[in-house]
Amino acid sequence: MTVNLSRITISRGELSFFEATPEAGTDVKGTVVMVPGFTGSREDFLPMAPFVTAAGYRLISYSQLGQYDSDGPDGPDAVGEYTIAKFARDLAEALDKVAPDEKVHLLGHSFGGLVTRAAVLNDPARFLDYVILDSPPSGQNLDMDLDMGQIPALLQEGGNEALWEAMFGALQEAFPAPVKEFLRGRILATKTANIAGIALSMSAEPDRVEELAATRLPILVVAGEEDVISVEVQADVASRLGVKFEIIAGAGHTPNEEKPEELTKVLVDFWGQTA
Repeated sequence: MTVNLSRITISRGELSFFEATPEAGTDVKGTVVMVPGFTGSREDFLPMAPFVTAAGYRLISYSQLGQYDSDGPDGPDAVGEYTIAKFARDLAEALDKVAPDEKVHLLGHSFGGLVTRAAVLNDPARFLDYVILDSPPSGQNLDMDLDMGQIPALLQEGGNEALWEAMFGALQEAFPAPVKEFLRGRILATKTANIAGIALSMSAEPDRVEELAATRLPILVVAGEEDVISVEVQADVASRLGVKFEIIAGAGHTPNEEKPEELTKVLVDFWGQTA
């Protein structure tokens, strides 16, 4: 496996990304693009790289505009730049850079699931198939202690540090020190306007499952067994789409980090059916 950490330029700025490729001489089966969620980054999918490339796939992920080490405007006037619709257009531009003229396997995690859904609805023919990972059907199905609609006020009062405490304060001692340091540093480095904009856009996002079903694209819904987003709600999404629902045992909201090998096996089985 070879991993290249680099940056790509789209019309709204530079995005950090990684590309993981199988060993030289391997017959590459296709390209997989994975999009991270709220306060996430490209690093969320690095644990999967050894397993995805061993299965013969090229893996690409990028930090979305304003996330961690990607470019992005900041300040109160920039909040409107961070909407699901605009992130979906960013994805289309990124694909033109990293996989021109190639249909790709697409995966969106959590908020990234809403971004990728919008991209699929914009141009379903661009994708071989689509995986929805630990993502709600609408902004009203988050089932979380922290109300997304309240985040802008939280940020205004206490900045990104307040969000860190609200999201991870009670859990942070459970993380090994390097993981805690990275997660905290990532939130603090994320553009505040990105966090506020995503919170507002996500909280207002309607249920678009019926629209997605109408694309007739091969779709798989996957959730961690102990996800913070209701597993029952995600199972209902799969039922309404008429597709398979897979549960990753022993995982929470991030099977891509907690159970990367187990998740990859499920994905490879799905990709093999849709190739």
